[in-house]
Formats: sequence, structure tokens, C-alpha cells
Amino acid sequence: MNETPEKPAAAKKATAKKTATKKTATRTVAKKAAARKATAGTSAPAGKATAKSAAKTAAGKSPAKKAPAKKAPARKPESRVAMVRRARRINRELAELYPYAHPELDFTNSFELLVATVLSAQTTDLRVNQTTPRLFAVCPTPEDMAAMDPERLEELIRPTGFFRAKAKSLLGLSAALRDRFGGEVPGRLEDLVTLPGVGRKTANVVLGNAFGVPGITVDTHFGRLARRFGWTTAEDAEKVEADVAEIFPKSEWTMLSHRVVFHGRRVCHSRKPACGACAIAPLCPAYGEGETDPEKAKKLLKYELGGRPGQRLKPPADYPGQPAPPMAPPAAAS
Repeated sequence: MNETPEKPAAAKKATAKKTATKKTATRTVAKKAAARKATAGTSAPAGKATAKSAAKTAAGKSPAKKAPAKKAPARKPESRVAMVRRARRINRELAELYPYAHPELDFTNSFELLVATVLSAQTTDLRVNQTTPRLFAVCPTPEDMAAMDPERLEELIRPTGFFRAKAKSLLGLSAALRDRFGGEVPGRLEDLVTLPGVGRKTANVVLGNAFGVPGITVDTHFGRLARRFGWTTAEDAEKVEADVAEIFPKSEWTMLSHRVVFHGRRVCHSRKPACGACAIAPLCPAYGEGETDPEKAKKLLKYELGGRPGQRLKPPADYPGQPAPPMAPPAAAS
């Protein structure tokens, strides 16, 4: 009678132990399943890669290992000293290339050079040189030009374009030379820039080539090359002039201008530079902007370098090219 109650207690204890064991097993299974699921989610790409590798191996190709991409070494910024040295070397190279560099406007005195430079705006020096012989035959002095009929003057300079505005400037500067400077072209920049139609560029052309006063002539060619050479980043002509003036000694300014303009007109063109035929390509940061194939680049050369006439009808004696032809006479009226 006393043993009967003990059996149910033992049974209950055994049953509880079995239940606990089942719960523990269930939790373990659940944890393993969750772990497998998580592992499967993260290792899927590796599985795909393994399958691809196996396929390549089966086809007789070993899986190629991709080399880490190499970054191009960063180009060290050029120091100011290095830039100045390179710039001066470019000037020396250009001096060897163009020992005959000169102003490409025909003139015999300071007044003719002043007038020709004013006319050269928005046109070629060649067109000016073809136009001025008739002009100076009619009005060789400031007094003669100041007294001209405006319509007659416009007709004479019409081939250069913008002839009305240019005629107004020529009449104004001629009168100013007559009235304020005794009929003579002044030899100071401060005076020249007070004349109608005369800015710093024109003044520097006249000073450097008629008076021997050093000056930097910043036209479109000079400004373009100065930026390509890394001498300046400025677009404003006066800022370009100031930046370049700090690089070169004053004694070089006038001839530097001629050399750079010569190179810009013949080789380092605006739209398609002849990089492959450029003597200073190793010194130019802009190399590659134009044609680099030597044979193709050679075909882009202009004027004497390309075997064609220059811009002056009366070039200096040491000019190796052909003189430019005069303007064709107007067709006779039928």
C-alpha cells in the first residue's frame, strides 16, 4: 500500500525529464537550421564562383586571378622655379626654330606701323599688308589722313573688315597726332593708349618694333600658347601680359612675342595643333591636344614651314619663305 504512491511520482519525474530533453533538442535543431539558412544566404556568391571555377577547370582553363587595379601615379605639381626654367628653355628653342621672327606687318615708319596695327584687328596681317600700299600712297602722313573724306578712307580700308569703325579710329588718331604730338607718333605707352583705337597690344607693337622699347604683345595666338605652355591661366590680355612679364627678362619681351606668335600661326594652331611636328613638344604640357602622328602633323604646317608664302609682301631679307602676293586688282567693269 505504501509503494503505490511512489510509482506515479517516479513516472512523472521520468516524463518531465523526457519533455525537457525534447525541448532542448528542438531548440538545438532550430538554431542549426537558422545557422544553415544564414550561411546559405551569405555564401551563395561563393558557391556560384566555385561553380564557374569548376566549369573553367573542366574546360581546361584555370581560373584567372584578377590583379588589383593600379592607379596612375599622381603627377607632381610643377614648382614655380621649374616652370620658369621650362618657359625660358621654350623661348630658346623657339629662337633656334625662328631666328628670322619679325613683325608680320609691312611698314617703313612708326605711323605706318601704328595704322597697320589698328587695321589688323579681326583680320589677318596678310589682308592688311595687301591693303596698306594703296592707303599710304594716298595719305602717307597723319596730316594727310586726318584731312581725308571719311567715305574715301572707308573705301580704301574696306578689305580689312569693320571698315567704318576702323576709319573712325584712324581719323581720330591722325587728328590727335597732328594736334597734340606735332604730327609724330609718341614713344611712350602712356601717350599711345590715349589715341583712338589704340590699346596696350597696339602700343606694345609700336613701341617694340618702331622705338626699340621692350613690350609683350598679347594677341589671340600669344594668349593661347601662353596658356598651353602653362605660363598663365588668365584669359584677360593684361593679366596674361603681367604673368608672362614676371617670367622673362625685359630684354626678351619683344622677340619673345614674335617667336610665340610665329609658332602659333605655323604650328600650334587653335583648332588642330600640329603636335607631332612641334620642335618643343617635349616641353609642352598640352602635348596631345592636336595631331601627334608626325606625317599627318606635317601636313598641318602653315606659311614657310608648310612651303607656302608668308604674310608680308616685303619680308625681311633673312626670311626663308616666299613673299605674299599683292591683292588682285579689282575686276574691270563691263
